[in-house]
Amino acid sequence: MSLAIWLLPDVQFANPPWLAVLLLLPVLGWLRGRRGKAPAFVFPVAYLLRPVGGKTRSALAGLTFGLVLASLAAAIIGIARPQRVKSYDEIKTEGISIMLTVDVSLSMLIEDYYISGKPVNRLTAAKRVMRDFIRGRTNDRIGIVAFAGAPYYPCPMTLDRDWLETNIDRVQTGVMEDGTAIGSGIGAAANRLDKQETDGNGRNRPQADPAKKKLSKVLILLTDGANNSGKLSPQDAAKLAATLGIRIYTISIGTPGVHMIPMRDGRIITSGRQEFDEATLQEVARIGNGAYYRAQDIEALADIFKTIDQLEKAEIKKRNIVETEDLFPWPVAAALGLLLLSLLLRQTLLRSAPMTAAT
Repeated sequence: MSLAIWLLPDVQFANPPWLAVLLLLPVLGWLRGRRGKAPAFVFPVAYLLRPVGGKTRSALAGLTFGLVLASLAAAIIGIARPQRVKSYDEIKTEGISIMLTVDVSLSMLIEDYYISGKPVNRLTAAKRVMRDFIRGRTNDRIGIVAFAGAPYYPCPMTLDRDWLETNIDRVQTGVMEDGTAIGSGIGAAANRLDKQETDGNGRNRPQADPAKKKLSKVLILLTDGANNSGKLSPQDAAKLAATLGIRIYTISIGTPGVHMIPMRDGRIITSGRQEFDEATLQEVARIGNGAYYRAQDIEALADIFKTIDQLEKAEIKKRNIVETEDLFPWPVAAALGLLLLSLLLRQTLLRSAPMTAAT
C-alpha cells in the first residue's frame, strides 16, 4: 500500500496508516496551551525571597514544546517509511537479419527512372531507395549481395548503418561477368543469412534460452531480368532458403521495351527487348512465404520498400520496472536532532526559576 505526497509525486509511504497519528499532535498542542498557574513558592512574607525569584520566560517556553512536537512529527513520518519511487520502462528489441540481393547486370544501367525530373539508371534508383530503407532499420543486421553472371559480397552483414551507407557504392556493374544469375544470388544471400545462426564452423550458436525464437531472416531480391546464368535455378534456391526459415520478397524493376544502355566507356548499346520473368519471381516469393512487387518508377519502388518495412517489424518487448529507495533515515535523524535541541534549550537559554508569591 502506498500514498503519494502531493507536492512530491515521486515519493510514497510504505506504512501510510501511521500518518494518521499526526492528527493527534495539534490536540497535544492545544492541551499544552491551556496553561495553569505559574510555578511559585508561597510564603507569608514574599519579599524575603524576592532575590531568588526570576522572571519566567513564558514567551519562549512554548518553543521547546514546539520542538518536541516537531520531533514527534518527524519520528512518525519516519515510521511511515517514506520512499522515493524510480519507475522506468525497459525495452528490448529483437532485430531482424536482412540481406538485400541486387541485380548488377548491364541492363541495370538503363536510364528509365527519374529523380527530381532527371533521368537516372535503375541501379542508382535502387541504391537511393535502399539507403532510405537502411536508415530506418536501426535495430537490424543488414548486408548486401550483388549478382550478375555470379554473385559477390560488396557489404557483409553489419549493424553499422554509417559503414553500410558508405559502402553501398561498391554495388556496381562490371565487377563480375555479365548475366543474370538470380538463383545464385538467392543462394549466396541465403548462405550468409544462415551463418548468422552459426559460430562459423557450422555449429549452432548457444542461446541463453533454448525456447527462444530464432531471429527473423529476410531476403529482398531486386532484378530487372530473367534468370540466364548460374547452375542453381531461382526456384531451387528459394526452396533452400525456405528450409532455413528465410522469407523472400521479390521486386522487378524497370520498364518493358527496347532500351539503350550507356556504358562506362562512353559506348551505347541496345538492350534488345526487355523481358521480365514475373512468373518466376512470383513463384520464388510464394516458396519464400513473401510477396512479389513490380516497380516501374522510383516512387513505386520507394512505396514497395516502405511496405516491406512495415511488414518486417522487429519484436519489441516493453517492461515497466519500479525501484524504491528508503528515505526514513532522514526524518528519523531530524526527529533526534529536534529532540536534542529542545533538551539543550531547556537546560541553557530557556531555563527558568520559580516566581515568588505572597499569601
